[in-house]
Amino acid sequence: MIAETKHIQISDFSYSLPDERIAKYPLPVRDESRLLVYRQGQITHDVFNQLPQYLQPGELMIFNNTKVIQARLHFHKDTGALIEVFCLEPAQPHDYALNFQQTQSCGWLCMIGNLKKWKGEVLQRPIEVKGRKLTLTATRGECRGTSHWVDFDWADRDVTFAEVLEAVGELPIPPYLNRPTEISDNTTYQTVYSKVKGSVAAPTAGLHFTPRVLQALDDRGISREELTLHVGAGTFKPVKSKEIEGHEMHTEYISVAKSTILKLLAHQGKAIAVGTTSVRTLESLYYIGVLLQNHPDANEADLHVPQWMPYETTANLTVLQSLQNVLGYLERHHMEALHTSTQIIIAPGYTYKIVQKMVTNFHQPQSTLLLLVSAFVKGDWRTIYDYALTHDFRFLSYGDSSLLIP
Repeated sequence: MIAETKHIQISDFSYSLPDERIAKYPLPVRDESRLLVYRQGQITHDVFNQLPQYLQPGELMIFNNTKVIQARLHFHKDTGALIEVFCLEPAQPHDYALNFQQTQSCGWLCMIGNLKKWKGEVLQRPIEVKGRKLTLTATRGECRGTSHWVDFDWADRDVTFAEVLEAVGELPIPPYLNRPTEISDNTTYQTVYSKVKGSVAAPTAGLHFTPRVLQALDDRGISREELTLHVGAGTFKPVKSKEIEGHEMHTEYISVAKSTILKLLAHQGKAIAVGTTSVRTLESLYYIGVLLQNHPDANEADLHVPQWMPYETTANLTVLQSLQNVLGYLERHHMEALHTSTQIIIAPGYTYKIVQKMVTNFHQPQSTLLLLVSAFVKGDWRTIYDYALTHDFRFLSYGDSSLLIP
């Protein structure tokens, strides 16, 4: 089975996406976007705010509450050259929450724009945070794959790195929008329930939800839970290899509360996922339970889910047994949440364990997200995308939405 999955040709997941179908801006009212409804092969469409009526009372819906950070920092050299430093993941300290609370200095793994112009000198720029005039410096360290270690220094023990980013960072909107970030993006490119800072891209399926839709879900008797997956820039990384075996999935950091595990157990291990990031987290949970079956005393870092684990593991555990393993682990260690990471790739050949229904936007051709959708609808993705293209649906981050019920 793994051989078949690894040899999937990414060219089989291509479709023609005209530029005018990519939504450059969101609609004025989030929940008035369109909703494609795919049920057992049948397709209809509606308005997003009607979503609750397509769900059953008593179901469990899970949202990713990550918040997009203002991750782009710009520095001008004395020569006038502009260097962009794009914060990808915390390096020193490695924990997101701790890093954002650092005062004076911290380290990040960053992508560098205009790298060839940065010869290694210390970059600096004057900034103002909370009325205090400071100098922010950036020192480039070792290369790590496609990113570089960068040490930031601002020499003020009353100013946190979170406040530095808030004051002078720029929100990173997707590259395919082909436009600069605007002030409106600071609001429209965050979900209304975003809480935990750390993403460099929004979990865009959640952008359609408004307080009135959330209230309508509650009124319909749909349970709601949240988890956190910090979306990495790798989400936009195109598959460059002919076969997906050659594509290395990016690592993303996840956090799942004990209360969410309990709620999943109460719902027989079944959930509706809002967005592919929630899908990846929930499906990774099953494999974390498998890891714990074999290594009950593993530390959190050892619970990382490798890219090909689902295809290389013969797991005889039920979903409920696996979730019980995770719950037992949290209880033994007196932990309120599990913090680890995942590199899972979900592609045709994958068997879904927890996710029964999915809310998701329309994804780029030849992307790993399209592979994930194809695995969910048993290869029927082209029918869905043809319908969306011929019915004037808007595509990608600020585009319309779909509810998939295989």
